[in-house]
Order: sequence, then C-alpha cells, then structure tokens
Amino acid sequence: MAAGVLYTYPENFRAYKALIAAQFSGVDLKVAPNFVFGETNKSKEFLKKFPAGKVPAYESKDGKVLLTESNAIAYYVSNDELRGKDATSQSQIIQWMSWADSEVLPASSAWVFPYLGIMQYNKQNVERARTDLLAALEVLDSHLLSKTFLVGERISLADIVVFSTLLHAFQYVLDPEKRKSLVNVQRWFNTIAHQKQVSAVVGELVQCAAPPQYDPKKYQELHQGKKEGGKKEKKAQEKGEKKEAPAREPEPAEDDFEEKPKESKDPFDSMPKGTFNMDDFKRFYSNEDEAKSIPYFWEKFDPENYSIWFAEYKYPEDLSKVFMSCNLITGMFQRLDKMRKQAFASVCLFGADNDSSISGVWVWRGQDLAFPLSPDWQIDYESYDWKKLDPSSEETKKLVHDYFSWTGEDKKGRKFNQGKIFK
Repeated sequence: MAAGVLYTYPENFRAYKALIAAQFSGVDLKVAPNFVFGETNKSKEFLKKFPAGKVPAYESKDGKVLLTESNAIAYYVSNDELRGKDATSQSQIIQWMSWADSEVLPASSAWVFPYLGIMQYNKQNVERARTDLLAALEVLDSHLLSKTFLVGERISLADIVVFSTLLHAFQYVLDPEKRKSLVNVQRWFNTIAHQKQVSAVVGELVQCAAPPQYDPKKYQELHQGKKEGGKKEKKAQEKGEKKEAPAREPEPAEDDFEEKPKESKDPFDSMPKGTFNMDDFKRFYSNEDEAKSIPYFWEKFDPENYSIWFAEYKYPEDLSKVFMSCNLITGMFQRLDKMRKQAFASVCLFGADNDSSISGVWVWRGQDLAFPLSPDWQIDYESYDWKKLDPSSEETKKLVHDYFSWTGEDKKGRKFNQGKIFK
C-alpha cells in the first residue's frame, strides 16, 4: 500500500487528485498537519526532500518514495482499477490526464481567475479563454454521449483528474445556461461529484448559479487597493497585466503576458549611501537567527540616511482565504522587484480564513515614502496605510523585533499565521 503524507494547503485542486484516488484505493494518505505554504515548503528539511519546494508533495510512510507532480502522486496512490488494467486503457487514461493539463487547465484559469480577482481582467483574454474552454468541453461532451465514464465502465484516474481540473469552472463560470448545452458533461460531473469517495474530499459542491459578473474591486483591492478603476487602473493595465500560472500553490505565481515597462533609473541612486549596508544585513539576517540578526540590524542601522515604516493593509474585511492573502503579499513583492536593492521588509499575516490582517515593517534608503519616486513602484502601495517610525523609540524596536522574528499578534489580538520577507 502507498500509505504516506501529502504536503499541501487547503482547497488545492491538484491535491484533490491524489486524495480522491486514495479514497477509492483504500490508501491511508494523510495531509501533513500544520503545513504553512511559503514557510513549510521553504524550510531546509522540506527542501532536502523536495528541492523544488513545490506542493502537493508526497512522502511514503517509510520515507523511501518522494514525489511532487500531482498527476504522478495520484497515479502512485491509485490501485490497478484506477490506473487501467491493460496497455490500451492505461494509455487512454494518460491521454485524458494530459488533455486536462493542456486543454482544460490553462483556459479554465484564464477564465475563472479574473472573476476571483486573482488575475487582472482583460476582456479579450477572458473571451478567448471562455471560447477555448467551451470548445474543449464540447469535445468532452461528444465523448460522453454514450459513456458514463471517460475510460471503460468504471471510474478511473482519468475521471478524477479531469473532474478536479474542472472544479473551478463549474463553481465560478459555467452557469446553468452553459451547462444546459453540455448535458453529457453535466451528467458526468454530477456522477463523479456524488461519489462518496469524492465528497469525502471536496465536500458538497455549489455550482455556478448565474453568469459571472466582473467586479473590478476584487482585483484592485486584492492587488492594488484601488476602490475605483479610472485612470489608475488604466495606467496599471498599460504597465502590463499579470498572468497566473495554472495552479493554486496557494494561487499561481505571476508572469507578465504583456510587454513590460521600459527600464527606469533607480531613484535610490541619487540619495546618499550612508553607512548602512543593506546587502550585508540581508546576508546576516538570512544566515543567523533573530537573536543575532535583530541586534545586528540596530548596530548597523543608519537613521540619517535610512528610514523605517509600518504598513497596514486598509481592507482586512475583504481578506478571505489565507492562501489568497499570501498571494496578495507575494504579488506586491514581485511588482516591487526593482526596489529590492535598497529595501527590506517583513510582512506578516495574522489570523485565519475570513478573519485576518496584513501588516509589515519596511526599511529603505531615504527619509520619504519611496513608492511615489518611481511609476514602477506605484501599483500596490495605496492599498496600505503607511506610518514612518521613530528609530529611537521603544515602540519601534518592539515592532522591528516582532516582525523580523515573526512573533506576536496584530492590534486586534489575531495571532501570527505566516510571514514573507522582501529582500
């Protein structure tokens, strides 16, 4: 038996593949407790086993089998019935698994994510994704005209993988009218969803009840913190929209799929260098524990030429899932990449799903708020309240200690959940 541990965050559809397969196969597959995305999978212990730091990741009970790719994990924990009992059925199952990754996932992500606020909305891209996914589903619908399952007469890994990959589309964009034209796909999807082994993993599914409506606030407040689209949104779009990779680990990393803005001069270059060596501190912080690195920071800090700021996200009531809040922080860090040379930050998330806050301590060269100095830095900062801190005060020293060491709680008593370092 392929008993083992699955490292993943909640509601990861990729992990559902293995968890559902394990239910059908009777495999004792447990989800690793206390897994924190961005922390657990970046630890030395985890990276020693899984150098890419990706999830889901699987470790067998005896520690001899280590796997990362979701389809491979699902295959490993499946029994022969799910995998296919002969070369023909096995090949057909692999064919549908590949089809899900190449035809369904990219289109589904590009259609769903803008409505969730994960990707910036672009009408042309959304319409193209919608067309691509519906075309793929027409192929699936034709295949299912005279079939109950994708391969053979029983549920196979093909059904599990395609079902898991289609979850977001059925939940968020495939409204009843569209599903009505895909009667065979709808029947098949409901058949899979109602299997006890499936519901044990994903719970009761609520399918999309009406055509999705684009709400610009979702993206603006999640990524940019802007209440109105207007000129600022247009400016951000001209700077280049962000495309999420088709995965939720906890949601995709972003890559530009439009032309990036031209290189601009680093505004910090015109400021006095002072005595604080940012690179030296970052190396020390990375290689030493906080008991040494925080005193080192205060020993080397140059208050004449560097400043310390406290940032607090303005819209905590809009934060829902922890993994999405973490993506918000990561997205901001990615868009501020050109600022890294002379800046450092520890940004923390406090609380849990549907009750959390984001705040952080930032350090950069100069005495003024840095973001207005460059158009490259102006996408996210307005979604935060910024307060310049007095380096000589005990309150500042406590904040630096708590945020640099990832301890404490926010002003409403929410406990530290996880943090991210900008360096």
